[in-house]
Amino acid sequence: MNKTLIIISFIFLAAACRNSSSRKSQSEADIHKVTIEEVLHAAGYTYLLVSEDRKEQWLAVPEMDVNIGTTYYYQGGLNMPDFKSRELDRVFESVIFLEQISLEPPLPPESVSLSTAHSATVPVEKPDILVEVAKDGISIADLVSEKKSYDGKTVRIRGQVTKYNPDIMDKNWIHIQDGTEYDGTFDLTITSDITVETGKIVTFEGKIALDKDFGFGYFYDIIMEEAKIID
Repeated sequence: MNKTLIIISFIFLAAACRNSSSRKSQSEADIHKVTIEEVLHAAGYTYLLVSEDRKEQWLAVPEMDVNIGTTYYYQGGLNMPDFKSRELDRVFESVIFLEQISLEPPLPPESVSLSTAHSATVPVEKPDILVEVAKDGISIADLVSEKKSYDGKTVRIRGQVTKYNPDIMDKNWIHIQDGTEYDGTFDLTITSDITVETGKIVTFEGKIALDKDFGFGYFYDIIMEEAKIID
């Protein structure tokens, strides 16, 4: 399914958002209190049919265990009309994609720091790993420390897959880490059409883009696009 690029700013992908920009569009959204009516699982996601004031709406969140009849809260999100799930072989009239839903109302925006607001979209822990640099490749620390020199260039990086979100707007969204770090950055976001498993150590080759703005407050300082696996 082809949509405009701004839809790719969808939060999982967000999944993928390490940045200093604001989350104004989401933080100013109303808090919704909903009841779970139906639950479907597919490809790392959980689709939830919820009701709010007698109105039903489908939500999509990272895979989680949810009980029908439970009350949850959510805020913001990205609405995708006429969304087709290939795994479910179903077209939804509308799906709101979310980073998370919670049993308690979200904190008001003024009480959430920027780092806390992003904790749901990027890996917050650095694994105790050290991945050998790929042949003719660079480390994440090398990339970040010299990012301007790599802008628009194709590079090779080897790392452990720490997060994988498949089939979002015909792209798979991947996070890798290699144990190196520069100025607090140790995670790299990658887009690809290749399927990978979380925990695997893989060498990716792709083009680096800086200051990638997908709208809706989702801004990537650095991202690897159209990546392929070398080994």
